Amino acid sequence: MNTSAPVSFVVEKQIRRTMEMLEKNNMQTFYAQNAEEALELVKTLLPKNSTVSCGGSVTLEQAGVMNLLRSGEYNFLDRQGLTAEQIDEMYRKVFSADCYLTSCNAVTEQGELYNVDGNANRVAAMCFGPKSVICVVGCNKIVANLEQAKERLESIAAPANAHRLERKTPCATTGHCVDCRSPERICCTTVVHQFQRIPNRIKVILVAEPLGY
Repeated sequence: MNTSAPVSFVVEKQIRRTMEMLEKNNMQTFYAQNAEEALELVKTLLPKNSTVSCGGSVTLEQAGVMNLLRSGEYNFLDRQGLTAEQIDEMYRKVFSADCYLTSCNAVTEQGELYNVDGNANRVAAMCFGPKSVICVVGCNKIVANLEQAKERLESIAAPANAHRLERKTPCATTGHCVDCRSPERICCTTVVHQFQRIPNRIKVILVAEPLGY
């Protein structure tokens, strides 16, 4: 007996509901059964030799997207190995990219993207600049509403990322948010993407398996 089938059924239904609402908000959506399918979808959405960049993302690493971007088939604005000054310059070049790739801290079943940044370079690029934005999102990040999105950020995403990045913040030690004023705080700018004026500029690939934090 396949005991995972009922869970898979529930996850797919949740994803389909979320996709419907994202589409109503002028965001293009795609369903992927797993990370491998998500990577193939990304390939179809990225023209060869296009100028691309991305936000820091465990999801993109897990899905193989980072390896794809560094394959030499794209003009990848890659900040890996750059100095702080060079990274700052790169953040500004990203606004002229053909495509920007990222994940999300949460996606609501109401069709909203919820993201919180430290430097705000990621949310800024999602809002304006790159001609296309591709979000790869695991099913673990789908929540009912914005209240749950905030709860998810504070209880899972922020502490996990602060610990991964070795930030000197309370959540990196305690595992939960205390709304700190640490100089290394990574939760500084919150952006909610709702209805989009440019149809399909933002593309969301929802994956029926957990990815990232």
